[in-house]
Amino acid sequence: MKIAILTREETMQRCTGKGCLNAFFQKKDAFAHYLDREVTLSVFTHAGGDLDHKIAMMLKNDVQVVHLSSCLRSKSPDYEAIATRLSEYFDVIGYTHGPEEGKEQPTFIAVKAR
Repeated sequence: MKIAILTREETMQRCTGKGCLNAFFQKKDAFAHYLDREVTLSVFTHAGGDLDHKIAMMLKNDVQVVHLSSCLRSKSPDYEAIATRLSEYFDVIGYTHGPEEGKEQPTFIAVKAR
């Protein structure tokens, strides 16, 4: 299974991605349900810029699940719109690390209709 992680563009100006990457590689928090599956991190980028192009590239590279970073959930006013747009093409898990439920807004989780 191929996975993408999308972070918040503004946060990437100062963030190393350590929290998201640790959760992925240690299969904890949002990635805990992959314990018995082989997963590949195919994309690690921010949600800014040309989202349609990023979606096309993820589809071309067979990404199946997109995780939105916890900082995107907590700080982006466009969080739900981004998640909804991505859910047209991918399963979307609206956080990466920390608690499943956000303090500011609920966590978006959607399974793409197949």
